[in-house]
Amino acid sequence: MSEGPAARLQQLFEGRRLTPTQRRIAHCMVRRAADVPFLSSVELAELAGVSQPSVTRFAVALGFDGYPALRRHLREVAPAATGQEAETSYNEYQQAVQAEIENLQHLAGLLADPRPVEDAGRLLAASRPLPVLGLRAASSQARGFAYFAAKVHPDVRLLDEGGTMLADRIDAALRAGASALLCFALPRHPKEVAEALAYAQSAGLTVVTVADSAFAPVAKYSDLLIPAAVGTGLAFDTACAPMLLGRVLLEAMCDDLPDAQARLEEFDAKAAARGLFVE
Repeated sequence: MSEGPAARLQQLFEGRRLTPTQRRIAHCMVRRAADVPFLSSVELAELAGVSQPSVTRFAVALGFDGYPALRRHLREVAPAATGQEAETSYNEYQQAVQAEIENLQHLAGLLADPRPVEDAGRLLAASRPLPVLGLRAASSQARGFAYFAAKVHPDVRLLDEGGTMLADRIDAALRAGASALLCFALPRHPKEVAEALAYAQSAGLTVVTVADSAFAPVAKYSDLLIPAAVGTGLAFDTACAPMLLGRVLLEAMCDDLPDAQARLEEFDAKAAARGLFVE
């Protein structure tokens, strides 16, 4: 599978020590990967919400003479649209779907190296209990993961509400024997999530994070972060790739739970006996 523009940009930024402002620019470029080779430094600055000199300094930090050199590089590595693809005109709803398709293709490219997911699966399977954190926009991702994980993992604890008791619940999981915490972190990133992850790390938990970007604000509080981009073409972000990555992590976790299949079969038998489902 050929890499999309977002994947190529991600590779350009990997291993770089970027400031928070530079991470913001990098994140914006990944989200607008198809457009970036044709944007001026002023346009990119406006999209990222930073100053134009910040964009220039960012290009220099990546090893280029300035932003024009960075843009030339991006144009050289970006495939030109040809044929029907170049002529196709999508409405705004179709554009949102197409953007999500690209996000999924980017995720597929990342999963060509399965080691981060396999490592995450081992960490999550070994943690008893397993706290799963997700607040605000990410709460549905955390809740969906926890719902299915509870069918194969003996003790899953959903942390989808903030407030002063969040640290207490992390403490309770630690006292019960937790060794890892899974976090879903999506924009806009709540301050409470970063604080909770910093607290969890300081308490000795290994933090596994699904975030919208490797440059997300929670990156520095994560021991293992796997990115899955969100769609930004509609009034509210769409999160198909983070949801799918959550299911992939479930699969990896099941591979490290020897009794996962037995637990699923037991659930199916009880569900049939109770007439739980109509089909």
